[in-house]
Order: sequence, then C-alpha cells, then structure tokens
Amino acid sequence: MQNTDIEIIVIEDEADILELLEYHLGKEGYAVTGFLSSENVEQFLEEENPALMIVDRNLPGLEGSEFVAKMREVGYEIPVIFLTAKDKEKDLEEGFVSGGDDYMTKPFNTKELLLRVEALLKRSGVRLSDKLKYRDLALDMQKRELFIDDKRIELTNLEFKLLHTFVKNPHQPLDRDFLRDEVWGDDSINFHDKTINVAMNRLKKKLDPEAVKEYFAPVWGVGYKLL
Repeated sequence: MQNTDIEIIVIEDEADILELLEYHLGKEGYAVTGFLSSENVEQFLEEENPALMIVDRNLPGLEGSEFVAKMREVGYEIPVIFLTAKDKEKDLEEGFVSGGDDYMTKPFNTKELLLRVEALLKRSGVRLSDKLKYRDLALDMQKRELFIDDKRIELTNLEFKLLHTFVKNPHQPLDRDFLRDEVWGDDSINFHDKTINVAMNRLKKKLDPEAVKEYFAPVWGVGYKLL
C-alpha cells in the first residue's frame, strides 16, 4: 500500500463518522489514528509526528477550534482540516483564526475530503508515494504509467484507474456499482451493464496476453477481485 508512512489523526466524537473516515483514509494507504475527543491527543503528539489532523469542531470537553488554538500556542504546526455542522461566516472565520487550514461542512463528500487531504499534504511539503507495486505490476502514479518487469504497458486513462482501484483493494471482491463509481464516476451516464466486462477483458489482455498469470478472478453475482 502507498502512503503508509503518512500518519493522519482524526478527532471526531461521532463513532460512525470516525469509523467511516478511518476506513476511507486507510483504504488510500494512510496510517490513521482516531480519537473520540481531544483528551489524549496532546500526549499522542508528544510521541508521534502526524502529517495532518482532521478535527471536528463540536467535540465534548474542549471544542475543536479551541483545541487547535491551544496546539498552535504550544508550537504544533500540523495542518488541520476542520469538520463541522457550523457553516455560518463567523464560524468559518473562527476556525481559520484558531489555526485551521481547511474546512468542510457536514454532511461532507468523502471523495472531496480525500482530495483536500491530498492537496493540503502537498502544500505542506509531504511527498505522497508516487510508486505503487503489486506482484510484478509497478504503477507510477505521477506519470500514470504501468510497468511489468520494467516493460511499459500502454493503458488508457480509464484502464489505469481501473487497475489502480483493484491494487488499492487487493483480494477483495469489488462489485459493479463500486467500480462504476470509483472508475467511471461522472461519466457513468454512458455506463451499460457490459461496460465493466468489456473494460476488464481489455485490461486482462494487456496485462497478461498469454492468459497465464491470473491477476483477476470473476466473483459470481458480484464483480471481480485482484488475486
């Protein structure tokens, strides 16, 4: 997995939202530590060096922006994204004044949050891993190129996204709806039942023309998984 040396702290008092964030960030390859309040975070910061914090404003005890302001006073400069149901102008201003770097209001779009995390990490100088390896597949995320045993394999942008989605989720059956949303996204208007089958067959032929390596297996009634 990529990014595992990049640690992110999530402070969120709603357990289901915390779990959701831990799952999606973990799926992107980040190391994630979750807290239901700010109570033990300062002690954690003394021992660890996280690259970013995602902080809910409405926390029990010390409110999120107060906690961040306190961290800033002590000297911590970790980038912070606030999550909050407070979306009035004065609330936004308060968040930035207390030391926040970005802001998302609830309910939030998970994909957008992941993009903001990536953008904030880049701005703060944290290098995201741009090479991803699985078996003999080597994906260059920056150039969006695939190499198998140092030989470059020509993939379309869509095929690269499809392969990347499987490499991020190895050995897991990925259903068609998930693949459609992850890979085709907004283009799924032109999506048909056989679209995934056609794309998978093309990808398999490019990766394994002799059909001897068995990268993928169909999962009956669900979709496919990367072996």
